[in-house]
Amino acid sequence: MAAVQLSAQRARAVVSKETVTELQTAIHGQVLVPAGDGYDEARRIWNGMIDKRPALIARCTSTADVIAAVDFAREHGVPLSVRGGGHNVAGKALCDDGLVIDLSPMRAVHVDPDARVVRAQGGATLGDIDRETSAGGGFGLAVPLGVVSRTGVAGLCLHGGMGWLTRKHGLTLDNLIAVEIVTADGRLRRASETENADLFWAVRGGGGNFGVVTSFEFRAHSISPEVWFLCAMYPMSQAKRIVQFLERFMRQAPEELAVLVSLWSAPNDESIPSEHRGEPVIVLLGCYSGPFEKGERTIQPLRELGEPVADLSGPMPFAQVQCSLDADYPDGRLYYWKSVYLPELDEQIIDVLVDAARRRPSPLTSIDVWFLAGAAMRVRTDATAYVRRDVPYAIGIESNWTDPAESDANVAWAKKLFDALQPFSRGTYLNFPGFMEDSEKLLRGAYGANYKRLGAIKARYDPDNLFKGALNIPPNPPVAERNPPSADK
Repeated sequence: MAAVQLSAQRARAVVSKETVTELQTAIHGQVLVPAGDGYDEARRIWNGMIDKRPALIARCTSTADVIAAVDFAREHGVPLSVRGGGHNVAGKALCDDGLVIDLSPMRAVHVDPDARVVRAQGGATLGDIDRETSAGGGFGLAVPLGVVSRTGVAGLCLHGGMGWLTRKHGLTLDNLIAVEIVTADGRLRRASETENADLFWAVRGGGGNFGVVTSFEFRAHSISPEVWFLCAMYPMSQAKRIVQFLERFMRQAPEELAVLVSLWSAPNDESIPSEHRGEPVIVLLGCYSGPFEKGERTIQPLRELGEPVADLSGPMPFAQVQCSLDADYPDGRLYYWKSVYLPELDEQIIDVLVDAARRRPSPLTSIDVWFLAGAAMRVRTDATAYVRRDVPYAIGIESNWTDPAESDANVAWAKKLFDALQPFSRGTYLNFPGFMEDSEKLLRGAYGANYKRLGAIKARYDPDNLFKGALNIPPNPPVAERNPPSADK
């Protein structure tokens, strides 16, 4: 009770007339307060389960605004969170009774086609980048990103970034060249392999623990005007056999082929025969981004694993592939996701997955199997903070539903499957973390031997743990042993 009272007192202090005026004077963007115009809309994010009430929301329009907002949070000692795309399932974009630094007005993307370099502001979404880099944008390039276009690039990249180009070109963070980041002391720093290299190492997997990234610089890759998209659905009764086939098939598949298997329900869509709509299915989703003339032949074996419920495969522009799953993840739906990395996908594990799929409490829920072997696994485990380079499979446990009265059952189902996979687990993908019931255990499992180094870098750039939101890595070593960041960068 005392903590709740203290939080309420702090929130009232933060939204006093004087402090609001101070922040509004310091930034060019809007400062939103509870009961003010635009506040409820600005605190609404993708996951309908999240209902937090910040004391202030600073809608930043420039790096100068971000610096001013960080200085304000540090000087007033208020909780701080950073919103990029607002798409993180755990809702870490928001904080109660504190300040949200909202980057959503900062979405500019610039493409240098000759250098194949893409620069994106911290509030940019995947769709913003794809629109500028695609054949439609005139460049015929792509940055390895995720698979839902409204996802924010910042949250995706800072903890990994898995998508249709991962097997060929690595994770999103593997294609990061540099960032501009406002650290806890209010300084803007550039981090790359040659500038503040320790900070650059940390942000590639360490999340938002080290500051506010206002700009990303990515390496882009050539891509055909059209790619081959795989979307074949089979009855759930065939799931075990098909996953076993894919486990063998993907070992030999070209890295240009990415496949995501989903144990799900057929959508209620006119493209699906009426008798199969809503029925449990195994969906094979994939993208072949190699030479176009080889694509149809490459995906054909996955379209002939039996009599499909539906086969929606075909050629399409890559930017359209990037939007193909958007309708399945609308704003405001209720989401609770967890994840597990696996070193193998044997019969015992497949049985666990298929059994859980048959017991899903919501037809919107899916169990997804990512096949990761390829470029991402050729990076040394100590080359970036992201350590899980030794696992070829990731399981996404995506519990999705619409009725709040069913929340307990859906969350319990996801937790039960997560627990059942723990004997086989090699950690968690931190973009699908659940709600961090035991965050330290989760983080140590995700970072392994890199966790200690992350704590030391945290102590260097954020010794007072200003950025202590979700998935927090505490500073280490203790205060007496800390050295301040160098003043020359």
